Parts: sequence; structure tokens; C-alpha cells
Amino acid sequence: MWGGRFECAPDKLMEDINASIDFDQRLAAQDIRGSQAHCRMLVQQGILKPGEGEQILEGLEKVREEIFSGDFQFRKDLEDIHMNVENRLREIIGEVAGKLHTARSRNDQVATDFKLWTRDAIDQCSSELEKLIRTLIKVAKEHTETILPGFTHLQNAQPVSLAHHLLAYVEMFKRDLSRFQDARNRLNECPLGSAALAGTVYEIDRELTSVALDFDRPTRNSLDSVSDRDFALEFLFCAQSQGLHLSRLAEELVLWSSYQFQFVKLPDNFTTGSSIMPQKKNPDAAELIRAKVGRILASLQSLSFTMKALPLAYSKDMQEDKEVVFDAFDQLMLCVRAMTGMIEGARFQTENMLKSAQVGYPTATDLADYLVEKLAYAFRDAHHVAAKAVALAEQRGCQLEELELSSLQNLEAGIEEDVFSILTLQSSLNRRNSYGGTAPAQVRAQIQLLEKEFAL
Repeated sequence: MWGGRFECAPDKLMEDINASIDFDQRLAAQDIRGSQAHCRMLVQQGILKPGEGEQILEGLEKVREEIFSGDFQFRKDLEDIHMNVENRLREIIGEVAGKLHTARSRNDQVATDFKLWTRDAIDQCSSELEKLIRTLIKVAKEHTETILPGFTHLQNAQPVSLAHHLLAYVEMFKRDLSRFQDARNRLNECPLGSAALAGTVYEIDRELTSVALDFDRPTRNSLDSVSDRDFALEFLFCAQSQGLHLSRLAEELVLWSSYQFQFVKLPDNFTTGSSIMPQKKNPDAAELIRAKVGRILASLQSLSFTMKALPLAYSKDMQEDKEVVFDAFDQLMLCVRAMTGMIEGARFQTENMLKSAQVGYPTATDLADYLVEKLAYAFRDAHHVAAKAVALAEQRGCQLEELELSSLQNLEAGIEEDVFSILTLQSSLNRRNSYGGTAPAQVRAQIQLLEKEFAL
């Protein structure tokens, strides 16, 4: 396709390092769609005759059918998806196939194909993420009164509801959805018609092809159009962000499903056993999510290193952009679907959560707040008294609410019997009724908003 000035064919090693068809055949649907839009524009502009356009469009449909029926023979010597499609088109309709490449280059063609694919990938990522969010909301709705320990430094801190804990991940994933949408909006400019790097001499209509391919507008600078891979980097950043959140939730499921926690029983269809220890039920899906997120993080690093020192405009280095993006997408789809399955099938051990929440003096802050509210203490002074109460309870091997009133009054004479009503876990939960807090009333209000937002 490009060998007119060369006196010999490429070395076999050159062919191997240069070819991308093994992975960029995934762009087949986008490549054909882009070619169809380009062909129709060329006909409308009088650059191709209507009969030529009809031949090309019919030929492209035949190529599409062959590819998606599995009958298409991809050839490495033709390098990439563009040349494979064009060569087969030439075999089907003859020399007129060569006119399709008028007013375009593989440079703007691949940029267009890759943008179309990335846009489709973002839509799929968003759809699967919304399914996970809906699942978390549904499970949270069942557990607005379920108490578990809230942790800082993985130490018992204050009681929270399981619903509140799960909705924290909903907030994370909502931000991920927003990032994907921002990335989609930014990438939605059409490079087609920029040609190799400088535009074209033909009187093309780039608005027409942009509309046909559902882009918002054509790109404004031909140099940037063919060399831009920000959209791929942004996709990988969004995938990384979502992956990090999935990994954090996966880590909690690993911990919570252990005998040391026993907060959750994961479904059998998302766990595995041991080849030697019959009793084992391993949270392998959650563990693999943690590991696969590492691949997604590496994908962003890889493409960043590829792009960091490239001069304008197109360089062959950019051929290395697709494999990492394809792999990150594949791994992210596996991770989010597995997480949705685990959450759907999880059985939360609410009694164990409650028992664990009682350990570690989780209502000590409530005692300090009592002193502030009832006796007008400065919070720092109240904190000091509450800390002394915790030390006393530790010495006696009991909980705060098990201390005698007289013992508390030795620390502060103004403490009365009503203090014990605020030292329960349920009271601690209910009293945190500030906006965004863990009080069941607040959590139920948040769930109502989320149900409306996600059409539940």
C-alpha cells in the first residue's frame, strides 16, 4: 500500500514489529463506520461519483459482514485494520476502492477510529458502573439500622451504619461516572479530514462527517488532531480512578470475609476452594480485582511514557497506545462485573458487626459531646475528661457504659444518670444527624435522592 519508493519488501522482523493487526482488529466496526461517513461526504462534495460511492458502500458492508461472521482473514503483512479492510474492499469491488482514501490519511483515520472506540468503551464502562451503584443502593436500603464499627487507622473509631458505609462507595463511583462523562465530552471532536498532518487540498465538508459520526464538531487543528492521545490518557485515568475504588472495596471484602472479622459471607459463585485444605473458602474474585487494578494503573503509566517526548505530529510510537487501553478496558469490565456479583450475593453478618462495634470504647466522643452540650465544657477539656474515663474503663476491664455513675462523677461532678442513655451504640448512631452523617434518618434521605437519581 505504501511501497512505491522502496526497492525491497520489509524484513520479517520489520513486519512483526510494525504490524498491529493482532490487536487493532478490535477497531473494525469503528473503521468501517468512519469509512462509510467519509465516502458519503466525498460523494456529496463531488469528489467521488455517486456510482463509485455506492460501490464502495456496498463493498464495505460485505467486508463488515465477513468480519463479524468470522470469515474475514486478517493478514499481518497488511499491517493494520485500515489496510486489511481496504485490501479486502479492493478484492471485492476493484480499483475504485483506492478512491476511498482520497482526502484522508491513516493518521486521521486511526485517530477517528480510536476516538470512536474509546467513546463506545466509556459508554460501556458507565453502564456497568451504574449497575454496581444501583446494587449498592439496594443493599444499603436494607441496612440503614445495621451497626458496624467505623474505622480510622483500621481501629474501631465510632459506630456507623452499614448503609452509610456502602453509600460512601456510591459517592466514589458517582465521581467516576462524572469523570467518564467529562472525558467523553472532551474527546467528542472529529479528527477525520485532518489527513496526514496539514489538512487536505480537497474541498471536503468536515462538519458533515462529524455529524454522521455523532461528534459535536470537527477538531480545529490538523497537527493536534493526528497527534492527540489525551482522550486515551483520560480514559485510562478514569479507569484508574474507578479501579482504585473497586480495589478499596475489594480489600474490605477480603478483610470482612475472614474469620478474624466475619462481617460478610461472600457468595459461592465468586469464591474458590483450596486444593489441599477442604475448609477453605477464598475470596479470589476480590483478590483478583486488587491485582487487576495494578494492570490498569500500569496502563496509564505505559501510555504516559510513550507520549511524554513525542514531537508533532504523528509518530509510530503511537501504535503502542491501543493495547494498553484495550487491556485496561477489559480488566475494568471484569472487575466491575465481578464486584456487582459479589455485592448482590453477599450475606452480611449483622450480629458479628454489632458485636465488633462494641469493642474499643466507640462512644467516648459521645461522652465528650455530653460534657460540651450539658456542662458547657470547651471540647478540648471535655476530650480530656472522656479520655480519663476510657483509661478507667480499661483498668477495670469494662465498657464506658458499664462504669458506675459515681466513678464518672469523680471525674466530673456534673455528670448525671442521663449520661448512660447517650453511651449506647444506637444513640451514638442516631445523634449523628448532621447532613451527610450516619444517622439512619440522614442515610434514608440520601437513599431517596439516589433512588431518584438512578431511577430505582
